[in-house]
Amino acid sequence: MTQQFDQSHRVFACIDGSSVSDSVCDYASWIANKVKAPLTLLHTIEQSIEPAVSDFSGAIGLGSQQELLAELTEVEQNRSRLLIEKGRLLLNQAKERIGQSGIEQFEVMQRHGGLTESLIEFENKTRVVVMGIRGEAHEQQAGVGQQLETVIRSLHKPILVVNKAFKQPKKVMLAYDGSVSCIKALNMVAASPLFQGLPCHIVHVGENAQAMLEEAANILQAVGIDVTTALVDGKIEENLVQYQADHDIDLMLMGAFSHHRLRDILLGSFTAKMLAATQKPLLLLR
Repeated sequence: MTQQFDQSHRVFACIDGSSVSDSVCDYASWIANKVKAPLTLLHTIEQSIEPAVSDFSGAIGLGSQQELLAELTEVEQNRSRLLIEKGRLLLNQAKERIGQSGIEQFEVMQRHGGLTESLIEFENKTRVVVMGIRGEAHEQQAGVGQQLETVIRSLHKPILVVNKAFKQPKKVMLAYDGSVSCIKALNMVAASPLFQGLPCHIVHVGENAQAMLEEAANILQAVGIDVTTALVDGKIEENLVQYQADHDIDLMLMGAFSHHRLRDILLGSFTAKMLAATQKPLLLLR
């Protein structure tokens, strides 16, 4: 039987050569298979921040300036060529991995410019974006990559942040506080085929929220999802991560921070703390 794919909404896997690029491919394949969506492997080539040529006027003679300009131009052209070739090799490796997963419809795309700009351009055709927590250039640094933070703030689509080798999710967990973004996330879980058949833990850090959790559980139970609710006390990010570890939950879901300027200040740091604290993939829902 031929599978029916949603051609208007694709899964974008962002490939950059980092150590989790294989995992990005694997999680993107898992999502694409579950939701019956085509997959796009995306690699972007950022322009060099530093100018290739500085102003040496007055420091060296005219003839030397022209020779230096020609040499620097050639260096920049060679750099661009090598980056394109590197990206092509990365995409070919990713294609082979995707092909082994049984994905029937996928494409590769290499673009010049920033990743965020490319994703914004294709936002209307996007179902979910899968990317690593840090890019290749910042793998040795702690915390969240600057590019990831920019993408989260700019895109109005779900983003799966990958930080380890692929493990097919058997249980999921929704961090829930009853806010507008969490309610949207809850409804997305209820509506998406991605979560059908997966037990879901709805977890709130705080007190006096049992009625809120029961209301949320009813929404998921109505579509056949097995639900466990939990109230925990203490520091939010630490207790959410601890609950996930204690119950061996493979994937956490939460609402990302708002685009409102003030709420960015209040909530942006929490999202970053959660990304830095969790040792498992985190799906940010908008």
